[in-house]
Amino acid sequence: MKELNLPEYSFTIVERESKKYILDTLRKKFVRLTPEEWVRQNFIRYLVSEGHYPAGLIAVEVSFTFNRMRRKADILIYNRSGEPVMIVECKSPETDLSEDRISDQVVDYNRVFRVPYLVITNGLTHYAVKITDFEKNEFEFLMYIPLYQDLIENK
Repeated sequence: MKELNLPEYSFTIVERESKKYILDTLRKKFVRLTPEEWVRQNFIRYLVSEGHYPAGLIAVEVSFTFNRMRRKADILIYNRSGEPVMIVECKSPETDLSEDRISDQVVDYNRVFRVPYLVITNGLTHYAVKITDFEKNEFEFLMYIPLYQDLIENK
């Protein structure tokens, strides 16, 4: 798999019928190792190891309905009260994150969850945004991925 702009982590990867699978320790199962899954698993490790996000407050591939269609948020972070506070959308390293459809996707997801923080990553580039006013659609770009403690204190 492609080297990412994240610290290097070790993973359990197995091969079955000529396809690779990676152990998702949060979902406690092996999942197909695609480029997007590689980014997702690495970014989860980054959040837990470097950002001090509690693994028990991270949900992966959260299903929801938007415009009568089933969708899945890649990563949803909760505070200790069980309220969602961050959406992370993961893309393949080859995906250009500057495309409008990428940001539109996470903004649409946030119409459902209304979290104060949004992150988009392809493993090489990471964008983080803090929503400052939902009603006025105001936000600010962050220069870093917030630590979990900062995230819940600055909601």
